[in-house]
Amino acid sequence: MRLHSFWRSSAAYRVRIALAIKGISYETVSWHLGRGEQRSPEYVAVNPQGLVPLLEDGGVAISQSLAIIEYLDETHPEPPLLPADPRGRAIVRSMAEVVACDTHPLNNLRVLNYLRSPLGHDQPTVDGWYHHWIAVGLSALESLARLHARGAKHLHDDRLSLADVVLVPQLYNARRLACPLDDYPTLVAIDAHLRGLPAFAAALPERQPGAE
Repeated sequence: MRLHSFWRSSAAYRVRIALAIKGISYETVSWHLGRGEQRSPEYVAVNPQGLVPLLEDGGVAISQSLAIIEYLDETHPEPPLLPADPRGRAIVRSMAEVVACDTHPLNNLRVLNYLRSPLGHDQPTVDGWYHHWIAVGLSALESLARLHARGAKHLHDDRLSLADVVLVPQLYNARRLACPLDDYPTLVAIDAHLRGLPAFAAALPERQPGAE
């Protein structure tokens, strides 16, 4: 497998966690988002969206982090990242999508860059945008975690799931952008446990090729 990635991309971070949980070996192909390498003709020929991550497996190219992770879960079912029952799967997917569909897309690099130019907002305004949408997303996820977590190790029940895979990169980003986390004690406690697991530690951005 080949993972097209950028070391600091939280979406790529999710996929690295899933690959590590599954024990799957892969080659990393790095594209520097800050330099616009993802828009090169070479990469766009493989991924017309010009975004990371992209997973190549046996001649098939799959984009979008949640689609990639579910593909990995179906092709390498142990350990599973989705519960066995329909209710549990729906809850885990909904928790993951709070981050992947409603929070992260508003705060990714291309949105922040667009706010700066051409819209002309200064850095404090951009930071305020980021902090606002992080707070909206994490507040909702904190409430969901209090409903569905059993203990302080995982977002859903007492086992590892897709929701956990999505949580850690989002809190990594929140800390990097100095977002206050005092209002999310459940998320912070679960994140602390998860970051201590080998698969999550191996996927840490600073440990990836091209890290600066």
